[in-house]
Amino acid sequence: MSKTKQRVLILGAAGRDFHNFNTYFRDNPDFEVVAFTATQIPNIDGRMYPAELAGTLYPNGISILPEDDMEKIVVEQRVDVVVFAYSDVSHETVMHLASRAGAVGADFWLLGGNRTMLKSTRPVISVCAARTGCGKSQTSRKLARLLTEAGKKVSAIRHPMPYGDLARQAVQRFAVLEDLVKHECTIEEREEYEQYIERGMVIWAGVDYVAILREAEKESDIIIWDGGNNDTSFYRADLSIVVLDPLRPGHELKFYPGEVNLRSADIIVVNKVDRATKEETDMVLASVKEANPDARVILANSKIEVDDESLVRGKRVLVVEDGPTLTHGGMSYGAGFVAAELFGAAEIVEPRQGAVGPIADAYKKYPHMGRILPAVGYYPEQLQALEDTINGVECDSVIFGTPIDLRRFMTVQKPATRVTYSLDEQEGQLSLADLVEEFLKKHC
Repeated sequence: MSKTKQRVLILGAAGRDFHNFNTYFRDNPDFEVVAFTATQIPNIDGRMYPAELAGTLYPNGISILPEDDMEKIVVEQRVDVVVFAYSDVSHETVMHLASRAGAVGADFWLLGGNRTMLKSTRPVISVCAARTGCGKSQTSRKLARLLTEAGKKVSAIRHPMPYGDLARQAVQRFAVLEDLVKHECTIEEREEYEQYIERGMVIWAGVDYVAILREAEKESDIIIWDGGNNDTSFYRADLSIVVLDPLRPGHELKFYPGEVNLRSADIIVVNKVDRATKEETDMVLASVKEANPDARVILANSKIEVDDESLVRGKRVLVVEDGPTLTHGGMSYGAGFVAAELFGAAEIVEPRQGAVGPIADAYKKYPHMGRILPAVGYYPEQLQALEDTINGVECDSVIFGTPIDLRRFMTVQKPATRVTYSLDEQEGQLSLADLVEEFLKKHC
């Protein structure tokens, strides 16, 4: 008698969900994935995971449905197992979803690294974080620069952000700025990719991280996994670096899978120490001692610079910040707000009254945000709403605290300046340069 397939529903946000499917469920005859669900990212539900990527067991592809309908899907599709597969959520949120699944009779699974991490033929360094906005990307970029300066050919592979045509986005290679246009990248994607390209490096992303890895290996001495959204690495790392944020002390033990990253790290980077109180930093270090006492620790500052101080000092400024850090990342401010205070702005204006469209919606959904304007830019209508809101707020100047200069994508009718930030390890202790030297001796 043939074994009955278990029917599976995967809860996701267009990233980890697809990877879990590709690595564990795609060609697995013991399971039938009836659907994905979508949350966190706007306009990704209502699509299909395409047949070209789904494998021979799914000739018609797989539906992507709203997470709000989870119970209805479980009942109507006779789902046996609900698999949770996205990141940067509180432990409480995960268990609410588990309870919802259990209430309609389904099992609730979290797939671990043994089932989903891929092994590379090249040495791999993973850079992950406890929360979105800790400073992971600046850490990854500095690491890539140090390895490149040591004469190694480095490919960075970025956590997925596939918001368009999934089949066309299966494997994406970004080596020149024109590649961003070719792949129709959103603002969020550009924020992650441009700074590698500008430094002469190659970065990869997409949907099928098996195929991505095999292509990157062909032209690389070392792979850097540039994790996003505080997810765990898709690749088995030879060195695991995890970034913590003392401005959110305690979050490193309260969010999934950030706590997994904390407990599995070889190296912990406690960033933004210069802006945290001693008590906040000590609280994070206590978490490290409790959860991963064998990890080596780097204390670092997030160095803030501004292009034109005269547009900040003594001015009434509007601050535009990185969207994901503020929304599901849970921060009430970012680097732009810090720069406004650091360089002597007379006032940080309140932008809410001028907010329109998706920007106004973001304030309603994330009421914790302070006197800042979140740069949400997944789609053109969001970018237009951001432009309209900026131009509608009364102020002397605008500070952009976003990873790239958004003035290239909109018409800003006010004087504006950009904030940049970089990792700056504190002197007299372990540094990324030390780690690179150790790593090359051991693996290269």
